[in-house]
Amino acid sequence: MKFGDVVMAAASAVVIFVLIGFPLHLVFISPLGYYWGSIVGSIIAILISAVIIGYVCAGKIWEEKRITAIGQIAILAAVLMGFAAMIEVAALPHWGAWAQAQYEADNPGVVVSETDWYYIEGIILGLQVFINVILVLLLGFVGAYVGSMFKKPVKS
Repeated sequence: MKFGDVVMAAASAVVIFVLIGFPLHLVFISPLGYYWGSIVGSIIAILISAVIIGYVCAGKIWEEKRITAIGQIAILAAVLMGFAAMIEVAALPHWGAWAQAQYEADNPGVVVSETDWYYIEGIILGLQVFINVILVLLLGFVGAYVGSMFKKPVKS
């Protein structure tokens, strides 16, 4: 696949993820709550969007080594997800207060300095980005592989 094809596939996967993810969040938040509903909705949306991209781009994926082409798409999509997660979490107005409350709940009685809070919040943000990138890499790769299997190449 050419680099432009990889960029278009990853960008299309992100658009499909957003279009599928928001309705899935709404569906799962009601029975599972805000935290788990968002997580389950996102996992399903990542997998479905990867399957769709694998199916749509199957012709280009089958032209070269499938693993390489799918890996390139998954890596670029994971990079985009990493940036999106970093921007989203850092932009949330109550994120710092939530991080502090979570830390204090997990470590009762521990006194932490302002400098330590700076690093603790950075570590929590890094963890969020790490988890999102790993999920997109794994689910994106599996989904695109499965999607490309649905559409076999035309024999000439």
